[in-house]
Amino acid sequence: MLPQLDLRLLSYFVAVAEELHFGRAAARLHIAQPSLSVQIRKLEHTLDTPLFVRSSRHVELTPAGEVLLDGSRKLLMDAERIAGVTRRVGSGVPHRRLVVGFQANAAAELTPQILNAFHDLHPDVEVEMRSHDFTDPYVGLGDGSVDVAFVRPPILVQDWLGLEMLFVESRLLVVSSSSPLAGEKQMSVEQVLDQPFVARRAPETWRNFWLATDARGGEPVRLGAEVATVDECFEAILSERGVAFSQASTQRYYGRPGLSFIPVPDIPPTVLAIAWRTDVDSPVARDFVTTARAVASLTQIPDAWSPRRDPVAVRAQ
Repeated sequence: MLPQLDLRLLSYFVAVAEELHFGRAAARLHIAQPSLSVQIRKLEHTLDTPLFVRSSRHVELTPAGEVLLDGSRKLLMDAERIAGVTRRVGSGVPHRRLVVGFQANAAAELTPQILNAFHDLHPDVEVEMRSHDFTDPYVGLGDGSVDVAFVRPPILVQDWLGLEMLFVESRLLVVSSSSPLAGEKQMSVEQVLDQPFVARRAPETWRNFWLATDARGGEPVRLGAEVATVDECFEAILSERGVAFSQASTQRYYGRPGLSFIPVPDIPPTVLAIAWRTDVDSPVARDFVTTARAVASLTQIPDAWSPRRDPVAVRAQ
């Protein structure tokens, strides 16, 4: 029989786990300390395992307690969200939701800052981050499955597309650490013309940008593999089927044993932009775009810089 987990007991447990002091936790919960101790013992009895190591000097979590703390936080957050949605539906207030499309590392270090700032502005709006593969450079905006998206131009101009750049970063060459190229401090496109490349399975304009075809002087690309996701790309590189260009932030988010990242100064950088549908009137989406713009203007991304051009100029014509 599954144990009955009481949300009230879990909230007591989280308070003790965060304070690591029964007296402070009891004061935080506005209950008597002996009563709190009884409730924690009750929870331990229900789960048939100790959750804390107690002594006269300190309190610490057991390994089982560490596991329960992580799960309890998530469960309590879900319970609060479900209760809130239920109350809103019951009171006739529509449930507000924003779907944000992204690929790979989204907006890098800006992502959590934008989400936190937007939550402060709209705590009643549920935000869903929805991942997309390389086959859709519009990241769900084209079919309307997302409300806003973090995109990387160049993408073809559309009547319905609104676009604003947030930051610019250089591109790197990603190679296997066992490749003869791995020890290079930096490289030029000319030095890798004969290398097999891992291509993105994507529309031609976007695919060619990530193959740097404009910088090859007319030399055709030798293809070693074609992939739809970042993980597929790196697996192809690790198995030495080819090399690939990627944004500089990739090294911070996807660095792993077996991969080397080499600066390539002679190819244009890549832009990270926030995009939305101009034919949809959504105040929530507009506020998200405004929040993204404000956060980007106040935040320095490693190895990146602020855009100085009209965003239209980075879109393929």
